[in-house]
Amino acid sequence: MDYPAPVARLIDELRRLPGVGPKSAQRIAFHLLRGAREDATRLSEAVGTLFDGIRTCASCHAITDQDECAICSDPARSAKVVCIVEEPHDLLAVEKTRDFRGRYHVLHGALSPLQGVGPDELRIQGLLDRLRSGETEEVILATSPTVEGEATAVYLARLLRPLGVRVTRIAMGVPVGSDLEWADVVTMSKALEGRREY
Repeated sequence: MDYPAPVARLIDELRRLPGVGPKSAQRIAFHLLRGAREDATRLSEAVGTLFDGIRTCASCHAITDQDECAICSDPARSAKVVCIVEEPHDLLAVEKTRDFRGRYHVLHGALSPLQGVGPDELRIQGLLDRLRSGETEEVILATSPTVEGEATAVYLARLLRPLGVRVTRIAMGVPVGSDLEWADVVTMSKALEGRREY
């Protein structure tokens, strides 16, 4: 059955979201149709204004609505330890443990030559500039334990060691082949505890 054009368009757009297949997209579209028009309008406005006022932190490149994110501007956070993550949502996975009191650096991706992602496409230069200040003593490589995440960790370890900082890697409490986004609090906490020289 062909849906009316507005419904078909919505279903097609919803299918582009990660983890949303054809059936889920249909369910969401019809849920919106059954609901109040105000609910759909609020959702539409939230999506439509998503990029208004959003930027990356000048220091760590996390997503924020300020020049500097709440973590970088927190004087209680130590600049001596920097945790490197691939994506902004990976930072939240580490934060959920409440064990890490250092700062972060978000790469916005991982090395993937097959997809055309090399070192120049990642936020590495900002990291190097931060480390050259001499304030950081340890860098934790918390990239996902995927092929791309491992390649990124190896590349960064080779790049950072000559700067005189201790380079560690999170322990493999996180299952190989998964993303940090899906790690539970205990697994992420153990991974931070068991980090090793890399």
